[in-house]
Amino acid sequence: MELKKSADMVINTCMGAKKGETVLIVTDTCTDEMISKALYDSAVDAGCEAILLTMEPREQHGAEPPALVEEAMKNADVVLAPASKSLTHTQARKKASDNGTRTATMPGINLTMMQEGGLNADYEEIGKLADELLETLKGSKEVRITTEKGTDLILDVEGCEWMADTGICHEKGTTSNLPAGEMYIAPKNVNGRAVIDGSMGGIGLLDKPLIVDIKDRSAVSFEGEGAEKLEAMVESVGPDGRNIAELGIGINPAARLIGVILEDEKVGGTIHIALGDNSTFGGDVKVDLHLDGIITGPTVLVDGIDLNVKRFA
Repeated sequence: MELKKSADMVINTCMGAKKGETVLIVTDTCTDEMISKALYDSAVDAGCEAILLTMEPREQHGAEPPALVEEAMKNADVVLAPASKSLTHTQARKKASDNGTRTATMPGINLTMMQEGGLNADYEEIGKLADELLETLKGSKEVRITTEKGTDLILDVEGCEWMADTGICHEKGTTSNLPAGEMYIAPKNVNGRAVIDGSMGGIGLLDKPLIVDIKDRSAVSFEGEGAEKLEAMVESVGPDGRNIAELGIGINPAARLIGVILEDEKVGGTIHIALGDNSTFGGDVKVDLHLDGIITGPTVLVDGIDLNVKRFA
């Protein structure tokens, strides 16, 4: 019953699916079939034309799906993507959004996440908070992030657009992660050191910090836990894999740090930076990679004013 309740919330509350609409569920063979089946059944119960496509897992987050899946996504009213690798930062997702499809990606979702934690947050409250923050952040020029563990980043965001992931996709072309709950931006420039101590995309929870030194928006060195693995993933796609693609701020108080980036990056009071692609949300780098690293306990200064991110926990 808990699984059905969560699936119904995704279909009805988050996506606002209406009778007669086409709901496409894109999954892969590494994702529990019970999740896609629950979403399918909820779409049918809502009177929708439900379609389920199962593909082989992508090699990494941000890699494109097969051409057939891309075409199907563009022609659906609603797309849900519970898959082991993220379709969020793909051209297929962007083309679907541009065509008016309402999309929600759920990379790494598992049965526990469907029934507990961030997915079951109060998305109306998250939406209100996001609206307030957009007003606060709009027009900002510089963000500085520091932590007691050694993070010290300066981000030039002048002229860049802050966006909100609220989990509500009722308007044509809107897109979200589920679980949702973050503010994010593609920065113009980034310099400094990121001490990633929560989790890292492609690696998981970290027992020891992973240190990334950054110069002119490019990751120039990796040290600490998982450094070799991360550098190998970055190198596999070429120089653009080193791009600092995103700054995100988690605002979901129900989200937990569990080693699945989908939920980890939404944890209230954390921030994350991402490597790789940002072409789908206002950036200028297109590459088949998008990996987020979570930083806990940050102080975030926006044009010198403390955002007090602890209040989002």
